[in-house]
Amino acid sequence: MITTVKSLGTNILDRIGNTPLVRLDRLAAHLDGIQILGKAEWANPGGSVKDRAASAIVADAQARGFLKNGHGLLDATSGNTGIAYAMLGAAMGFPVTLCMPSNVSPERKRILSAYGAEIVWTNPADGSDGAIREARARAAAEPDKYFYADQYSNEANWKAHYRTTANEIWEQTEGQVTHFVAGLGTSGTFMGTTRRLKELNPAIQCISMQPDSPFNGLEGLKHMATAIVPKIYDSHLADENIEMPTENAYQMAKSLARHQGLLVGISAAGAVAASLALGEREAKAGREAVIVTILCDSAEKYLSERFWEEG
Repeated sequence: MITTVKSLGTNILDRIGNTPLVRLDRLAAHLDGIQILGKAEWANPGGSVKDRAASAIVADAQARGFLKNGHGLLDATSGNTGIAYAMLGAAMGFPVTLCMPSNVSPERKRILSAYGAEIVWTNPADGSDGAIREARARAAAEPDKYFYADQYSNEANWKAHYRTTANEIWEQTEGQVTHFVAGLGTSGTFMGTTRRLKELNPAIQCISMQPDSPFNGLEGLKHMATAIVPKIYDSHLADENIEMPTENAYQMAKSLARHQGLLVGISAAGAVAASLALGEREAKAGREAVIVTILCDSAEKYLSERFWEEG
């Protein structure tokens, strides 16, 4: 008889977090005293930074008894959080229903299908806000069927980054981080990481990045001025906000692939573009900086996008 040895291997939850910090040396080679580093969140088992928030939301729901007796998890998503939920549901044995715009990349559709999640497709013209409205309607219509996770309002979202992401950045940079840059979607990554980093060193500058218009190609990010603003978002936390044109993110994604050997997603590329602009400004002012940003996922879910073949 073979005895189960718990010390052998790990489960999925144990693999979430503690992601590497990647040096983007060639990107900042022309900038004296500037280091740009990216948190390689594709190393999470679901392939993105959203594994952190999704696992925290699921753990909190289970602790409060919301995923018992066949109750399924329901939420709106543009992709990565949904993939994380679907992965966790398959691994932990609860059904997952996701409302998402029908124009998400084919890769995301295939991944969600592979995990067995139920998908409710919404009008792509309505973006992530349309998916949110659909999820709210379904939750209200069948409250006994679903636990509505509501990642945009769930405090467990930002607390996951307060507990993990920020502390990892602090330890990996040996407390030398001077600037933190992250995109705004649910805003959980930026909110939680910023709150903790400011506690560790109030002098750290935390800069948010968002699309420069409501119609953009930065999947998962929100143009806060025109979108349904997440309840967990606090506009006063950012020391600065950078608006990012989609084309700049596309160009950076291609540049990182061809000159850094890094295939990152579009929103991650936008965050790097914002970090580079920040680094150039600091260098011009004669200041040194250690800039850390979030590489929220890899390019594997975006390789069907045409911009890779352009220019």
